[in-house]
Amino acid sequence: MSGIKGVLFDKDGTLFDFAATWEVWAVGFLERMTGNTEDAAHLGAQIGFDYAAQRFSPDSLVIAGTPGEVAQALMPFLPGTSFQDVLNILNEEAEMAPQVEAIPLVPFLNDLSARGLRLGVATNDAEAPARAHLKSAGVTEFFDFIAGFDSGHGAKPDPGQLLAFAQMFSIAPEAVVMVGDSTHDLIAGRAAGMRCVGVLTGLAERHVLEPLSEVVLDDVGGLTDWIAAQS
Repeated sequence: MSGIKGVLFDKDGTLFDFAATWEVWAVGFLERMTGNTEDAAHLGAQIGFDYAAQRFSPDSLVIAGTPGEVAQALMPFLPGTSFQDVLNILNEEAEMAPQVEAIPLVPFLNDLSARGLRLGVATNDAEAPARAHLKSAGVTEFFDFIAGFDSGHGAKPDPGQLLAFAQMFSIAPEAVVMVGDSTHDLIAGRAAGMRCVGVLTGLAERHVLEPLSEVVLDDVGGLTDWIAAQS
């Protein structure tokens, strides 16, 4: 299929709509950590979340950062709470976050898989919540590789997860497409020597993703035709 043998997806903002999923999560997490709306709003501001509007800013650490980075950013504002406690709560709340698919994923992934492509997920989320989210959508079986920031390959924008995928299946990096909604995803893809496709189901705008991508799609639904067109 046009020399492309594998497709590696980011999760949040790519397979799942970022705002519809994580703005609901943020409210629940902040209220659990603080117990009142005033403190929840103050804590949310530290990670680029407007509690009153229930909206992330485009430069929020949560968009592309790891749970560990988010926990570290919150620590100065949570006296008496350990880093591990914050990280555990982040991951617990993440596993329960309601996932809103960017498009119907089962037919989309089934089509790609039927074409003989190896499929993977490389996310800066932790691996356990990532697997829970994919399972909730009924799509785990389509992925040959699932890695989070804690899976032993590092986190994006470093290319470790991406190279691990290519090495696992003996695929040349240039025969892999990295699909993501953030600059972290695309910088990692370029560093790994992969082809890069941006999508607009996160919070980054087209002009931000275009310099790092071969193409920017409205959502992953356009990927199959784009891959076919590469021949």
